[in-house]
Amino acid sequence: MALSKSSSPKQISLFPSEAVGLSAAPAKPLPSYLKDHRKRLRERFDRAGLAAMPDYELLELVLFRALRRQDVKPLARCLAERFHGFNGVISAPIDQLLSVPGIGGAVVTELKIVEAAAHRLSQTRILGRQILSRWDRLLEHCQITIAHRALEGFWVLFLDRKNVLIVQEQQSEGTVDHVPVYQREILKRALQLNASALILVHNHPSGNPQPSPQDRTLTAQIVAAADAVGICIHDHLIIGRGDSFSFRSEGLL
Repeated sequence: MALSKSSSPKQISLFPSEAVGLSAAPAKPLPSYLKDHRKRLRERFDRAGLAAMPDYELLELVLFRALRRQDVKPLARCLAERFHGFNGVISAPIDQLLSVPGIGGAVVTELKIVEAAAHRLSQTRILGRQILSRWDRLLEHCQITIAHRALEGFWVLFLDRKNVLIVQEQQSEGTVDHVPVYQREILKRALQLNASALILVHNHPSGNPQPSPQDRTLTAQIVAAADAVGICIHDHLIIGRGDSFSFRSEGLL
């Protein structure tokens, strides 16, 4: 993790301007074999839910809404392979999604709606709750919201004196292998929120959650600075794909 500044991510509109004054051609009916395929997938999901659906089929269900007149299975398979599964697809940066042939603004919008809904649901399970007694939910939340991001980021969970989560905020975003971290800003925000304790979280886009020497040094520096103003650092979590590293559990805090 390097302490350097990074530029703001490029903003890409999901809603390109529509042509004015052109009448749309009548939509062709969906071929019967595609109708039957979509019906079977929906029925299987209704009967058995997520457990019955591989990632690419779950993506098909999402793509049905944006691409109503084509076979979306090849695209769903391509996305799942390129971005390492369903979570990787919905978490992928917009510009990377748009670089895939067959992906336009409508598809990206549907994917990002799913991502936003997952994040909102996950957040409600921990916000305003006693975090230390719900550690499994915190780890699950981190896996859902940050494990599959393409860029390394740094988050801080601010807790009150009863270890109830006040708010979770992203402090910075970096590149694929480092993120700038500003100790002064973390502590300034903690004092503004009257937080008594913090949990530090960052992701490793490589998928390997093992800490680097820089991660260890930075953690020690933040702990020392926080201790000077009476704020406790409960843990520093590094989140990889499907795995995590806890400084507290490993005896490093």
